[in-house]
Amino acid sequence: AKMGRTVVELFYDVVSPYSWLGFEVLCRYQHIWNIDLRFRPAFLGGIMQATGNKPPATLPKRAEYMLKDIKRMAKYYQVPVQISEGDFQRILCTSSLGAMRFITAIDMTQPRYLEPLSREFWIRFWSQCEDISQPENILAVAGQAGLSSEVAQKLLEMISTPAVKNQLKETTEEAIKYGAFGMPAVVAHFNGEPHLFFGSDRLELLGSVIGE
Repeated sequence: AKMGRTVVELFYDVVSPYSWLGFEVLCRYQHIWNIDLRFRPAFLGGIMQATGNKPPATLPKRAEYMLKDIKRMAKYYQVPVQISEGDFQRILCTSSLGAMRFITAIDMTQPRYLEPLSREFWIRFWSQCEDISQPENILAVAGQAGLSSEVAQKLLEMISTPAVKNQLKETTEEAIKYGAFGMPAVVAHFNGEPHLFFGSDRLELLGSVIGE
């Protein structure tokens, strides 16, 4: 078992700033720890609905804390998340469904672009405050990630297909089965069982559980 790599799945949605933090930290750890990191694009809206969870910022005191918390974590982990009070409203008004279907389509067709594409979506939404629900912005993100406009256009057409919709739905349901109620949800498969870690501030704990 020592030789085998621990499979670590990261369920994420680009509308979640904590998902970005967790994503970047795990991207760094995958070169240090003996893990096989798997990116699992899922839909946060679906998880919230299925579990009856509410956006954390709907509690004023928590929103106040989150502003400071995300800024501190962004600085500590050197991830360019920009956040201000108005962003909470912006998140509630933005559907990430199209973006997550687009990311799912790339995962199904050209997975080598999954990491850079996901990162570009976060940069656009969280560093540049752009609306990632608009098709032209989705195409712009794809261009930044190194995809040709021809391929990007094909992927955009794929997001309305049953294959892509079902894949995203299945991944989201899988996260819920593991016990996810929000994002990021990190699942480490260790000693024959799945261990769920919620959030981007439990990654040292994850390391300790899997013997890193």
